[in-house]
Amino acid sequence: MEYPIPDPESLKTMAAKAAPVTQQVFKRWKKKPPRQLDAIVEEIHEEVFSKLDCLNCANCCKSISPALYYKDIERMASALRMKAADFMDKYTQMDEDGDYVFRQTPCPFLMSDNYCQVYESRPKACREYPHTNRTRFYQILDLTLKNTYVCPAAYYVVEKLKTSSL
Repeated sequence: MEYPIPDPESLKTMAAKAAPVTQQVFKRWKKKPPRQLDAIVEEIHEEVFSKLDCLNCANCCKSISPALYYKDIERMASALRMKAADFMDKYTQMDEDGDYVFRQTPCPFLMSDNYCQVYESRPKACREYPHTNRTRFYQILDLTLKNTYVCPAAYYVVEKLKTSSL
């Protein structure tokens, strides 16, 4: 199966169109998670990511900011040879949930070729995004639905998951 990368607006439209069915399925899974959910999600995740290159998209880096833990800030500051406090002053702000996030989008470390300037030191949330290869997947169904509007891989994982044998 091919996994083309739609432009961000097309992806939002596709995700919105699929959302009602996705919400029904996810509601059912929240009540009673399928026994094989994690194994099937992992298998689908591997398939999608084997055929889709995030560097051809980077929509997550262009449109949303990860929540930053202090360890993330220290790691990135160190990579940039900065003090954590200076890094925070220059690059971060606190959002309405009380989380540190980047001051700007696109991410200040996203380069023109979609590579990350601080890739080896990137935040935990960036390393794990779109969270489609984690255990207890049923616990993040709401987040996953949200991610289908931003990440083509998350969209394809969810669409394939809905047609799986669960």
